[in-house]
Amino acid sequence: MLQTVQKRPHQLFRLWGTVTDVAPGMIKIAGISQVAGIGNEITLTTPDGPVHGEILSVNDERATALLFRDSDAVRIGDKVEVEREARVTPGDHWLGQIVNYRGEIVAENPALAPPGLKSRRLHAAPPSAHARKGLGERMSTGWMITDTILPICRGQRLGLFAGSGIGKSTFLGGLAGGIEADRVVIGLIGERSREVNEFVTRTLSPETLERTVVVAATASEPPGAKKRAAYCAMATAEHFRDEGRQVLLLFDSITRFAEAHRETALVAGETPALNAFPPSTVRTIAELAERAGPGTEAQGDITAVFSVLVAGSDMEEPVADMVRGILDGHIIMDRRIADRGRYPAIDVLRSVSRSLPRAASEDENTLIKEYRRTLSLYEEIAPMLRANLYERGHDPQGDRSIDLFPHLDGFVSLKNEHGIPIAFDLLKSLLESGNKPNEAG
Repeated sequence: MLQTVQKRPHQLFRLWGTVTDVAPGMIKIAGISQVAGIGNEITLTTPDGPVHGEILSVNDERATALLFRDSDAVRIGDKVEVEREARVTPGDHWLGQIVNYRGEIVAENPALAPPGLKSRRLHAAPPSAHARKGLGERMSTGWMITDTILPICRGQRLGLFAGSGIGKSTFLGGLAGGIEADRVVIGLIGERSREVNEFVTRTLSPETLERTVVVAATASEPPGAKKRAAYCAMATAEHFRDEGRQVLLLFDSITRFAEAHRETALVAGETPALNAFPPSTVRTIAELAERAGPGTEAQGDITAVFSVLVAGSDMEEPVADMVRGILDGHIIMDRRIADRGRYPAIDVLRSVSRSLPRAASEDENTLIKEYRRTLSLYEEIAPMLRANLYERGHDPQGDRSIDLFPHLDGFVSLKNEHGIPIAFDLLKSLLESGNKPNEAG
């Protein structure tokens, strides 16, 4: 059913239908099948307030919609309004704020949007492949390890693979404050509500928060809300990129996004596959990740870090396996390293930045290879050391790796406020002399 009204600049008429079926978290709507499409947003007015949702599937008679909150107050025959296109209106008025899945500022006195601000589609295509720039220059990150061994370049998309409770959020907060970026967009998808506020008030510094937008959907919210918050975070990053700004997108986590997609896809009738993830999961993750990365010559870039939750450090877990092949490198955090008290608990030998070797000079690449070679040799010797079977004096390189290991391992924990050249000077000093990090720099 159509009713012509002047509603929004992008929508000159209003669609509405009626509820015919109600199930937990889902409804069916009659009267809109010929004009509604997948992804359209819906709104019902109930005695408990408005209920929003998203259309998942359409057939000749009815459309199926997933609700973003409980369906307890929805009744057969209720009127359902349909938005032709899901949009948000990001801008500088969002800086320093927490934004929900609808693009609404969560605050007692939210900043007002300036007049004339354009709305953006939640679902947008990435820049054309032939028009995109390559990866930009290496970025200073605030950590010695990501300034040297695992460099991050402008427009790069990295995966941060970690279990729960081993310092992932703290490391992301450090990147938010350390990486050179004009704007920071943080997507907190499926986090506990307590952690959202804690991340903003404790992990982010006031200076970082001034240039940051936080888009959050908590663990208690329905899967449709989590997916929409993810797209809202990406649309916000694209808005700042199109203004020509360098954007850092921290997305925590892609696993919760994939799980939300699994729930919505199964409701829509898709066939479950490995761990019940439907076949469309890989495409959905890839479409989201591809929207980040380098822009065109007229745009800025979106440098992105997508966190991936891995149970028991299992890198063969379905989502981890999907993401690893999509992104431009991965940083792995290991619980065993956290248990011995070294933070961030990055497993350097299992982590890879695909910006190398281009991101570093020939001399710097030599230092990186030497660091990895020394660390790898120590890992081979470590079981013999623990069993008291290693005898010093027979292998000079092995002895050297044992002497250097505490200093090379400690190098991962060091923050860097002096820039990339100083980080490599310190690394060179460690490899050449074995000085302790705090003595060398």
